[in-house]
Amino acid sequence: LSFPGGKCDSTDQDVVHTALRETLEEVGLAVPEQQVWGILHPVSDQQKATVVPVLASVGPLDPQSLRPNLEEVDEVFALPLAHLLQAQNQGYTHFCQRGHFRYTLPVFLHGPHRIWGLTAVITEFTLQLLAPGTYQPRLAGFQVPRS
Repeated sequence: LSFPGGKCDSTDQDVVHTALRETLEEVGLAVPEQQVWGILHPVSDQQKATVVPVLASVGPLDPQSLRPNLEEVDEVFALPLAHLLQAQNQGYTHFCQRGHFRYTLPVFLHGPHRIWGLTAVITEFTLQLLAPGTYQPRLAGFQVPRS
């Protein structure tokens, strides 16, 4: 599971344009620039690449109306904010390497889907912004970074 994304092209003006282009290319969803709410704090993936999440409103979304690029996308689904805010759908996954604890990341559950890794970290930051006071991460160090 992941959000649409990719590397900046030379024709992209900035990270917002990269995110909007990738969303159109990967899932067939055109998001007007005026629906962009902002840019979240950059995070790094395991390969140390910087990922800059862009948050936008897409309004009511019917996943059946999307046209995913089958070379890049296996499945598309949407989750209501209320589902993500329910404690029974939230958890954490502990990662080990060579038998030793390495780190813990959030995980969100939805039927057969398990949202984990960098996608879950970005989801957690987003929930902190959209539902302050309602969503609180249970691990220290997962607060939205303040600039």
